[in-house]
Amino acid sequence: MVNLTSLVTEFILMGFSDIRDYQIMHATLFFLIYLIALLGNLTIIILTTSDQHLNSPMYFFLKTLSLLDLCFISVTVPRAIVHSLTQNGTISFLGCVAQVFLVVLFACAELALLTVMSYDRYVAICHPLHYQVVLKKEACETMVVASWLSGVASGFLNTSVTFSLPFCGSNFVHQFFCEIPSLLKLSCSEKYLAEIGAIIVTTSLGFVCFISIMVSYIHIFSTVLRIASVESRSKAFSTCIPHLVVVTVFLTTGSVAYLKPVSEVPSVWDLLVSVFYTVVPPTLNPIIYSLKNKDMQTAFWKMLRRMIMLQKTTKKQPHRQST
Repeated sequence: MVNLTSLVTEFILMGFSDIRDYQIMHATLFFLIYLIALLGNLTIIILTTSDQHLNSPMYFFLKTLSLLDLCFISVTVPRAIVHSLTQNGTISFLGCVAQVFLVVLFACAELALLTVMSYDRYVAICHPLHYQVVLKKEACETMVVASWLSGVASGFLNTSVTFSLPFCGSNFVHQFFCEIPSLLKLSCSEKYLAEIGAIIVTTSLGFVCFISIMVSYIHIFSTVLRIASVESRSKAFSTCIPHLVVVTVFLTTGSVAYLKPVSEVPSVWDLLVSVFYTVVPPTLNPIIYSLKNKDMQTAFWKMLRRMIMLQKTTKKQPHRQST
């Protein structure tokens, strides 16, 4: 039998609009979002690596999350920006395969890591005396490696099943990146059972992660409510609730994108749902996890002062040599 997949050698990403003014607007908006995500995640990685006071398991997980977010948003947004500016959405077949694999990898790894981070907060708040014993360095590294491996396994599963289907018709993908549901519409085979099975397996794992996160935060909230200090309670709630909002948005929109029936007519809703699970979390996570964190703020201002002092010293150095 002829491998019909070889008949399609490239895909064309349709993006958000064919109108030039809208394309420029999308490129500008995505550039600003990408810049915020880049600066925020890089700042967290630098701070948690260089500052010795930020060496607890929480900051180790936060650094890993920032690395994942940086990789996750870099898979889709830069190409979408170039596409809007150049009006060329062509992506090679292998490039599309790589994009699908990386999107699934980083999305699933991030969800697993968010589950680990909720467990970290559960132990820290509900069992503070056992924190150092439960979350040793080896245990933290094992959980991070397991998160990455779960992403790799999910990426291989979904990518291999998706591209085992024959593509012999249209190559126009009505998305700003190669997304599995949009690719399924282009297959000339109606036997999606394997891919549906892969998506159900991945979604089920996501559901288990979500339930685990919710259970952790239920225990956290029940413990926080027993705290006598009103200020401490409000501080804990203001920290935990934004985390839950981002996790809920990430999981809900991702599940809707992959589980809803594939529509024959592309819609703006499909694009917005994809933006909410691929672009919004990597941008908001650095703000949510560090904005109200006093240790992170202290480390940031300390680093900023060192940079200013270094710049002053560098400016004075030539003057000393000339004298």
